[in-house]
Amino acid sequence: MTLKQTQNLVAALLTMSIGLLGLTFLMGTNPSALKAVFVFYGVGDVFSDGVMGTIAGVPLILVALLVLLTKLGVISRNIAVAFAVAVISAPLLTLFSPSRWMTDLGGFPIIGNGQGIIKYFAIIPLLLFLFYREKFTERQLIWANYAPVAMVLLWIGGMKFFEFEANGIVSLVETSPFMSWLYVLFSVQGASNAIGIFDVLFAVLLGIGLLLNKKILVIIGGLAALSVFLMTQTFIFTVPETLDSITLFNLLSQFVIKDLWFVANLAVVGFYALQDKTLVE
Repeated sequence: MTLKQTQNLVAALLTMSIGLLGLTFLMGTNPSALKAVFVFYGVGDVFSDGVMGTIAGVPLILVALLVLLTKLGVISRNIAVAFAVAVISAPLLTLFSPSRWMTDLGGFPIIGNGQGIIKYFAIIPLLLFLFYREKFTERQLIWANYAPVAMVLLWIGGMKFFEFEANGIVSLVETSPFMSWLYVLFSVQGASNAIGIFDVLFAVLLGIGLLLNKKILVIIGGLAALSVFLMTQTFIFTVPETLDSITLFNLLSQFVIKDLWFVANLAVVGFYALQDKTLVE
């Protein structure tokens, strides 16, 4: 892809995913998750579920709109990026809450309902690529966009070796025409271990390829990592009742649609890494 095509892809993925995420909050999806955020800021009992959905949803929709308008040159990039960072900082700061961690398993780094929160880190390097790329070297943008991919694959992939996570993904795996065969070959924990190994292995392989400038490792690791995030999108259609006529998406859909940000991260990594003249076969 050309630079313009990569920019357009990243902007499209960002505006669509963030806009849809905001819309689902606005329509009433996952009020318990919103409640946890508002409780963290000490206003959990101040607003109704509907008002919390509006307070969370409208800024996300505005972020999507501002990204689009900035891409079209209508408004200042500084305004758009500052607003976007402020909005995504609100959920990210709740990682300081003990409720995000599995205290019965030792707490940090055993993450519980914070798995969806850490995904917001992916947005920041995408904004840098779209609006401030002239301020960074290509290698800096590569590593900035690789970092959230590696973080989520290593962290959430690492959780797959725990029993609570293995049991938690049963409904996803058993209903997927692409993954249900794992339960034929392995136990519930064995299948989860296999998924975890895949996530961790190829996150590391991609990092090694980037570090050593090995093109074949970048391609294999990048495509494998990409397959993880594309696979999660199929859960929206294969897991029953994921699409809702009232709230558009349910909690699962909110979780997996964020993986489109990592698809965008990998597009940036691939664009710069594969045109790097120092990359060897």
